[in-house]
Amino acid sequence: MTDLVGSFQAHLPVRIAFGDGVIHELPGTFEALAARSALMVVEEPVAEHLDVVGALLTGEAAGVRLERYVKGPGEPTFALADELAERVRASSHDLVVGIGGGSALDVAKAARVVADQGGSAADYAAGRRIPAPPRIGLVLCPTTAGTGSEVSGASVLTDTEHDRKVGFGHPDMRAQHALVDPVLTHGLPAAPTAHSGIDALAQAIGACTVRNSSSLSVALGLEACRLVAGSLESVVENGADVAARRRLSCASLTAGLAMNLSDCAADHALGQALGSVAHLPHGLTIGLVVAETLERSRADCTDRLERVADALAEPADGSSDGSRAVRAVRRLLAAVDFPTLGEAGVEEDAVSELVERTFGEQSYNLEIDCHAWTAGEVEQVFRSAAALDER
Repeated sequence: MTDLVGSFQAHLPVRIAFGDGVIHELPGTFEALAARSALMVVEEPVAEHLDVVGALLTGEAAGVRLERYVKGPGEPTFALADELAERVRASSHDLVVGIGGGSALDVAKAARVVADQGGSAADYAAGRRIPAPPRIGLVLCPTTAGTGSEVSGASVLTDTEHDRKVGFGHPDMRAQHALVDPVLTHGLPAAPTAHSGIDALAQAIGACTVRNSSSLSVALGLEACRLVAGSLESVVENGADVAARRRLSCASLTAGLAMNLSDCAADHALGQALGSVAHLPHGLTIGLVVAETLERSRADCTDRLERVADALAEPADGSSDGSRAVRAVRRLLAAVDFPTLGEAGVEEDAVSELVERTFGEQSYNLEIDCHAWTAGEVEQVFRSAAALDER
């Protein structure tokens, strides 16, 4: 087995509160950050959630001025991030709060850095501006279990001008506080629950296999795998399973931490391309290609994938080539009735553009992967995914 204990550095300065009801600690974060005025970016499905409303009313009763922006459906855009940043500047807010799925958290993150340091969201995505330590605070409260955005310094936004999704990030884009309340996920329907849960699983596996993984990222990644395996199928079958919801929320948080101590693997490069070309939600795109991507790369990380297979409770079969982990992922995808590429509306004639986008927009995740990818291999992964009739 490869020696996993090498040199590494880690710095994740996000104060985390996890557990049922921690959304009610939101007013305490206002006090901790000495906030007097805040822009609240709240995703529409939870805007009237009793716990969210109660937490905001408590904050206002303590004297904090709150401006609410309810984000509707759809992927977050550069234009929306810039619009929200202007609201922050116009009202002299000293805090941004994001409450919602990954799209709400990502756009809140981008809006904060633009409001705080000027320019546009596109400037930071293109590297024309580099974030510095922020003066405006940021608190993130996820209402899905999968993106890990609440502890991430990254944001994924849609560039509508060039019709593409772009991921960018920096340690100084991270929130000061993350409140992870599983209760806020209780109403999430089965499909987005499956999509976000598989995204968390891909992050967890990637944290174990990418070139810059470490003992810390592997430890957290394996624990996240164990938690996903013990919760996702149950939650998709029965959204009222409170204990499973709690495990899945913890899996998402743990996978997010693991990802931040390493990186995502090649599946995120291919998934990002799918998001740009087919305009599909992020978690869905990752699940459409994660098994096929692992099948192609497993020969270069067999020892770590054997540990992943164990964490996913895949029975031993005498092999040691990483195929158990791939089989475990395929089994979980089938168990949650995850759609195939064709069922998601992606035709095989899109493959050429998908390959080009994979090597253009998110090539870093190919470069950091355990496998040295060629364009022909990426094409084969997309074609293998497109050939699936069922899970």
